Amino acid sequence: MLRIALPNKGRLSDETRELFNDAGLEVRSSGDRALTASLGGEFEAIFVRAQDIPEFVADGAADAGVTGWDLVSESGRSLASHLDLGFGKCRLVVAAKDDSGIRQIDDMGRDGQPVRVATVFPNITRAFFAERGRPVDVVPVSGAAEIAPHLGIADVVVDLTSTGSTLRVNGLRELETVLRSSAHLITSTGGPRGGDPARGRELEDLVTALASVIRARGQRYLMANVPRTALAQVREVLPGLNGPTVIEIAESSQYVAVHAVVSASAIYRTISQLRALGGEGILVTRIERLVP
Repeated sequence: MLRIALPNKGRLSDETRELFNDAGLEVRSSGDRALTASLGGEFEAIFVRAQDIPEFVADGAADAGVTGWDLVSESGRSLASHLDLGFGKCRLVVAAKDDSGIRQIDDMGRDGQPVRVATVFPNITRAFFAERGRPVDVVPVSGAAEIAPHLGIADVVVDLTSTGSTLRVNGLRELETVLRSSAHLITSTGGPRGGDPARGRELEDLVTALASVIRARGQRYLMANVPRTALAQVREVLPGLNGPTVIEIAESSQYVAVHAVVSASAIYRTISQLRALGGEGILVTRIERLVP
């Protein structure tokens, strides 16, 4: 049975649980503070801090884990991503005070003196500036890096942002994006513990299940009766995954039924177009899983 390390708190934890529940792998624990749980009776979950998950997985304490790619990159451990889960999206950026005179990375350290950079991600930060050939002194902090320039602790920060609003509120200007991050399903580069083929197959099944839920989000299943004579135009309106499915309707020579998967954002326009072509009996439903 696969052992999977999951975030124990915060928004990342909530969205991870929602994804696993939607995949039919409901979290079953003995209480809110339980450190372990069953995932639908198929897998074992252990709940740890998101920043510790790369270490747990790399050291073999867990076969797989869910955590942010920023934390995976910072760990420097030999890990592989099997699936981008699509939530927890953020960017790791370089930012400086508006009145610092620094407008781009190349403005830093022009006099040969290293610039002090505060960050929760010292490993990523050192590698980034070394690649850019900029001399820096990294100041590791445990959080709230955006306050560092105002306290004189550092001239620049490397910090996470989703919208940039927190940086702007604190008088900081984004200079460059270092890394784009989201939640990933990870294993060690060698796969699950011990290279066990059975665990490898379990991992493949897990990836398929989670991917089917992610793929279904934002999609709708549409069914409609349309005039047979308008079928060519309907095919243009409903391309679907491989074109719409066309079904004969009993005791009707004038109409056929068409079924197709349609993007949720296109539903309004699609229904309008089908009605203009004489479509009727239109039904739209949500999709729980989508396996191509």
